[in-house]
Amino acid sequence: MRLILGLMWLLHWLPLPLLGRLGDGVGAILFQVMGPRRHITLTNLRLCLPHLSAQQRRQIAIRHFQAYTRSVLERGILWWASEERLKRLIVVEPAVPLATMQSGPTILLCPHFVSLDVAGVAVALEASVCSIYTQQRSEVFDKALRDGRSRFRPVKLFSRAEGVKPIIRALRDGLPFFMLPDMDFGAKDAEFVPFFGVPASTLTATARIAAATKAKVVPVIATMLPNYRGWKVTFHPPWENYPGDDMVAATRFMNAFIEQEILKAPAEYFWTHKRFKTRPPGEPGVY
Repeated sequence: MRLILGLMWLLHWLPLPLLGRLGDGVGAILFQVMGPRRHITLTNLRLCLPHLSAQQRRQIAIRHFQAYTRSVLERGILWWASEERLKRLIVVEPAVPLATMQSGPTILLCPHFVSLDVAGVAVALEASVCSIYTQQRSEVFDKALRDGRSRFRPVKLFSRAEGVKPIIRALRDGLPFFMLPDMDFGAKDAEFVPFFGVPASTLTATARIAAATKAKVVPVIATMLPNYRGWKVTFHPPWENYPGDDMVAATRFMNAFIEQEILKAPAEYFWTHKRFKTRPPGEPGVY
C-alpha cells in the first residue's frame, strides 16, 4: 500500500490532461479484465436504462470504468496539490453556500458520482463538516485518506455503527453534515422505493435527520469538466418543504432527484456498486 500511495504522490505532479488520459487508458483495460465488476455495471445499466441499446449501455460502462479509474488516480491531486492548484481546477457553481450553512443545520447531500471527493474538497476549502466514515483495511491508506480529507479544515468523522445520534448532535452544534445517501446497506432503516423504476433498498436517514433537526437539504453534485480541464461542483438550492410528514415519499423524492442528475452524466455514477443487492421479500437476486 505504501508503494501505491507513493505512486499516487508521484502522479499528482503530472498535468491533469496527462493524468486523465492515463486513467482513461487504464480504465479501458480494467473494463476488459474485471469481469465481476463489469457484470455488476452492465446489470445496473440494463435495469436503470432499459431504453438504451445493449451497445449504448456497454459504451457507458466503458466510460464509467475510465471515469472511475481517473477519479482514483486524480485523488492524489486532492490529497497533495496546493490550494492554489485546486482552486484553479475546481469550478464551483454558484458557490459554496456558506450563508445557508451558517444559518442553521444543513445537510450537504452528495450522491455517489465518481468525483464526490472533489465536492468534499470544495467544501473543506471553505468550512468544516462532519460525515460518516468507513475505516479502511490498510492503516496506511486509512491515514492518508483521513489526512487528505481534513488537511484544509477539521472534518469530524463518525462510524456508521454509531447511528444518527452523533450526527444530530453535530448538526445542532452548527456543523454541516456531508451525506452520501444512495448505497444499499441492507433493509435496516431503509425502505424499498423506486430507483429508475426498480425497487431499491434506500436509507430513509436523509428525511429522518432533516425532520429531527429541521435541517436544510442542499444537494451537491461533482462531475468532470470536458477536455480534462478539472471538475465542476454544483450546489443546488435547498429543497423546499422537505421532508414533510411522509418519510417514504421524501425518500422517493430524493431518488427521483438523483435520477435526474445521473442522466446528465450517466458514465460518472457509481454503477459498480450492487445498488439492488437487497431485494424485496420473495424477489430473486439480480446479480
